[in-house]
Amino acid sequence: MNKPTVDDVLKQGIHGPKEIKPGERRRFLGTIRERILVALTRSQVYEPGTYPEVEQHMKGYPDAHLYLNGTIAYKEFSKYLKTANENNIEYTIVANQEHDTDIGLVLACSYAVDKEEIFIKKSSDEPENAPGATKKGFFAKLGSFLRK
Repeated sequence: MNKPTVDDVLKQGIHGPKEIKPGERRRFLGTIRERILVALTRSQVYEPGTYPEVEQHMKGYPDAHLYLNGTIAYKEFSKYLKTANENNIEYTIVANQEHDTDIGLVLACSYAVDKEEIFIKKSSDEPENAPGATKKGFFAKLGSFLRK
């Protein structure tokens, strides 16, 4: 093993230890994409109930770890903590005040699983350009008004 040089030690002291894929780690609550079994956006965590896919992955991977976005109110993600406790899944509440992320929850392993699709799409989701697809909500209506 190579001995670190004085320059390496100084750089580590100034910038902190070298980290693999720091951008991914900031987005995915401290883990990297290749280890993720399933991820939910913040808005999905706020939805009532839980996604059954999350519990299925907890049962299928008892060595998985649940990461929760600490900027979300506890009452919103407590339903997933309950499911994690029922399945003996360890969890971490990640509170990174320096970086904001759209991710609300990540279930990951300590090793690479390389799942092609980690995000859950609602079965009721329709592509925006599909015939008969309608957008709802004030901002969607405002956007379509401004495009005219």
